[in-house]
Amino acid sequence: MGEDRLFIVFLVVAVVVLLTRALAGRLRVPDAILLVLLGMAAGFVPALPEVVVPPDLVLFGFLPPLVYHAAFFTAPREARADIVPIVTLAFGLTTVTTVAVAGTVHALLPGLGWAAALAFGAAVSPTDPVAATSVMQRLGAPPRMVTILEGESLINDGAALTIFGLAAEALGSGFTPAEGAGRVVQVVAGGVAYGLVLGIVIRRVRRSIRDPVSQIIVSLVTPYLAFIPAENLGASGVLATVVAGFSIGTHGEGVLQPASRLVGNAFWQILTFLLESALFVLLGLEIREVLHEPGGHTWGEVALTTLAVSAVVIGVRLLWQLGSGRLASAVPGGRRSQEGLGWRQRTVIGLGGMRGAISLAIALSLPAAVGPERGLLVLLTALVVLITLIGQAPLLPVLLRRLGLIESERRRREAMIARKAVLQAALARLDEMAEEDEVDEQTAEAFRQMTEVRLDRLRYFLDREGTGEGARPPNTRHVRSELVRAQRAKLDSLYRKGRIGAETQREIGRELDFEDPVALRKPRA
Repeated sequence: MGEDRLFIVFLVVAVVVLLTRALAGRLRVPDAILLVLLGMAAGFVPALPEVVVPPDLVLFGFLPPLVYHAAFFTAPREARADIVPIVTLAFGLTTVTTVAVAGTVHALLPGLGWAAALAFGAAVSPTDPVAATSVMQRLGAPPRMVTILEGESLINDGAALTIFGLAAEALGSGFTPAEGAGRVVQVVAGGVAYGLVLGIVIRRVRRSIRDPVSQIIVSLVTPYLAFIPAENLGASGVLATVVAGFSIGTHGEGVLQPASRLVGNAFWQILTFLLESALFVLLGLEIREVLHEPGGHTWGEVALTTLAVSAVVIGVRLLWQLGSGRLASAVPGGRRSQEGLGWRQRTVIGLGGMRGAISLAIALSLPAAVGPERGLLVLLTALVVLITLIGQAPLLPVLLRRLGLIESERRRREAMIARKAVLQAALARLDEMAEEDEVDEQTAEAFRQMTEVRLDRLRYFLDREGTGEGARPPNTRHVRSELVRAQRAKLDSLYRKGRIGAETQREIGRELDFEDPVALRKPRA
C-alpha cells in the first residue's frame, strides 16, 4: 500500500471513528455496529483505494496489546473465586463451539477443508465482553456475572488463538493427530512458561522506574516482548501475553507509582479503543472487495451459512450455560462455585456472548493458504459479529430487568461504605502523624477538616438510607461540573490579564481536570 493510499485509509478510519463517537451515544447502540457499517459505507466511495489488510499486521500488530490489556486489568480475587465457571466456559465451550462451527461450515461449504473450517471456527468462538459488560455495569447487574464474562473472554482468547494457530499450521504443512497432540503441549506449556518468566522480569524492571513516561514505554513494549519471541520459539504468543499481563497486573499496585497509574490507565484506554475501532473499520473497508464475488458462492449460500453459524454460536453457548452446572460440579470445588448461579444468571451469561474485535482480528489474520475462500470467511465473521451484536445486545437490558438482576442500589451503597472506610483510615493516619510530630497541629487540622467534610456527607446519606428516608443521594455531577467550569473560567481570565503564567495555568488546569466529573468519564469501548 503506497504512502498516499495509506494516508487516505488512515483519514477514513479517523473520520469513521469520530462519526461513530458522535452517533453511538445518541442512537444508544454499541460502537462496533456503527464502526463496521460506516466502514462498509466508506468502502463504496469511488476514490477510496482497495483495502487488503495484511494478516501479519493484525496478528503481530493489533492482537498483542489488546490481549495484554485485557489480562492486565483482570480482577484477580474475583477471577480466582469463579475460576471453575470461567475455565469451563473458556476452554470447554470454546472448543465445543469451534468444532460445532467447523462442522457446520464444512457441511454447507464442501469445498472448504477441515483445517480452514477449524480456523474459522476458532475465529468466531471467542467472546468479546465489551458490549455485554458495558450494558451490565451501566444498569447495575451483579458484579459476579460481569467478572465471569470478562474472565471467560480473557482465557477463551488464548484458547481460540491456540486452536487457530494449530489449524493455520495444518493448512501449510499438515501433521498427524499424534503430532498435533505434541504441538498442543509444546504450544501451551511453552507459552505459559515464557509468559511467567517474562512477567517476573518486567515486574523487576518496572519497580526500578519512577518516570511515568518510561513506565508507559515499558508497558507498550511488554506485549510484543511476550508475543513475538514466543511465536518464534514455537509456543503460543497469546498465552505468553495473557500470562505475562495477568502476572504483572496482579502486582500492579506494588510496581506502579500513582502518577504512572493515572497516565498509564488513560494511555491504555485510548490505545485499546483506537485499535479496536481501527479493526472494525478496516474490516468494513475490506468487505467491499468480498461483496463483488464472495468466494464464488451465491448470496443465498452466504445468507444460509451466516444464519447457520450464528445459530450455532448462540445456541451452543446458551445450551452449554444452562446445562454446564453438572459438568462444573464434577470438578473439585466446582459444586460450591455454582452456588448463586441459577437459571436467571445462566440465561443472561449465555446470551451475553457477543463477538467482537478479537474475532475480527483472527479472521483478518487468516493465511493466504486458505485459498479463494479466505474472503468469504472474513465476510462471514463480520456478519456473525454484527448479528450477535445487533441481536443480543438490545436483549440484555430487557432480560436484566425482567429477571430482577439489577443491583445498582447495592453497588452504590457498597461504594459509599468503601469511601467511608478509606477516609476514616486517612483520619487515623493523620492523628498518628500529629502525635508523632511529623506534622504541625495547624496543618493537621486543615487536612482533618477537609477529610471530615467528605466523611460527614457519606455518613449523612448512609444514615438516611438506614432509616429508610432518603433514598438516593442527589445527582451532584452537574453541580460539580459547573463549579469546575467557573474555576476554569477564572483561571483563564487570570492568564489573559497577565496575573499568572502559562505554566501555572496548565498546572492548576490539570488539577481541575481531575475534579471534573465529565472529564473523568471513561470513553465508551
